[in-house]
Amino acid sequence: MNFDLTDEQRLMQESVQRFVNDNYALPARQALVQSRFGYSSDHWATMAQLGWLALPFDPTDGGLGGNQIDVLVIMEQFGRGLVLEPYLASIVMGGGALRHANADLRAEFLPGVIEGTRQLALAYAELQARFDLEDMVTSARAEGTDFVLNGQKSMVLHGGSAHQIVVAARTSGGQRDTDGITLFLVDGDAPGLTKDSFPTVDGLRAAELRLTDVRVPASRIIGPVDGGFAILNAVANDAILALAAEAVGAMEVLYKDTVAYTQTREQFDHPLAEFQVLQHRMVDMFMEYEQCKSLLYRATLEVAGNTPTAQRTVHALKHLVGRTGLFIGENAVQLHGGMGMTEELRVGHYFKRLLVIDTQFGSADHHLQLFAAS
Repeated sequence: MNFDLTDEQRLMQESVQRFVNDNYALPARQALVQSRFGYSSDHWATMAQLGWLALPFDPTDGGLGGNQIDVLVIMEQFGRGLVLEPYLASIVMGGGALRHANADLRAEFLPGVIEGTRQLALAYAELQARFDLEDMVTSARAEGTDFVLNGQKSMVLHGGSAHQIVVAARTSGGQRDTDGITLFLVDGDAPGLTKDSFPTVDGLRAAELRLTDVRVPASRIIGPVDGGFAILNAVANDAILALAAEAVGAMEVLYKDTVAYTQTREQFDHPLAEFQVLQHRMVDMFMEYEQCKSLLYRATLEVAGNTPTAQRTVHALKHLVGRTGLFIGENAVQLHGGMGMTEELRVGHYFKRLLVIDTQFGSADHHLQLFAAS
């Protein structure tokens, strides 16, 4: 496998890195966390102008025809700055599902997504489901030329500010059947849809959705009726790759910040970095980070190449990201001492983000079970 970036990808990496360095110092980020929507509309417009929002979409839809590797380049840099804009929610998740819609639906909604004037979200998780994508009781029944949706969705990332939400609902089958799931594009202000928005522990925003007799035209169905699970699973795999890239970026910052701190903080008239036991711990942090980064690139190449082992490798990656994020985060906090969890130091903010990433699209333990069963 060739892990080298192309010249175009290196240029994009440098561009995203400059954006993060210029806009995501900790005080600036914390100010955005406290703002109305929890991110900057100016930053979002800049991302659209730079072509980042168009990256994963087909050129026939106005996109740039990028793949999972290109998204990896962006998300890894976003992880280094703990970027708050809804790139994962709108472009990777909601936009990733909309890519599977018919030409008319794509033509109506994707231009606004690419231009940054329309935001999407994906509502798939339910309270009883834990991390199983197919465990779904939200229902959709046909009624004339419409479908009527009823149920609840949990932890819809940036669901409160989304203009449209891709909602997974059951049109047939039992609660845990993979067959019988259909994806609907629902307006964010549709009658019968209520959204309870809240901040998450890592500074992002999410929403709980309640759908009460929400009518959706059949023309708003994404993919085949009863055949939405394959699309949902593909989007979940892309989201896991994006989350893993973000996590790798965050891990690198934690490791480098910890090394820098131990080189300046003195104890017993010596820098902490001179104590052998702490050197060993930082070497362990570095080795875990490098192992995670290597598996990220392997999994991304396998998914982009549609290899037979891609799904199993994604499970392995999500397990490793969860385990490694916890290890690196804990050690970074401990080696910084009590100040490691203060709001004024960025270490604790990165650790919180890594903990949340572990819970998105299945925890480390959940994916270990799926890996063992595959």
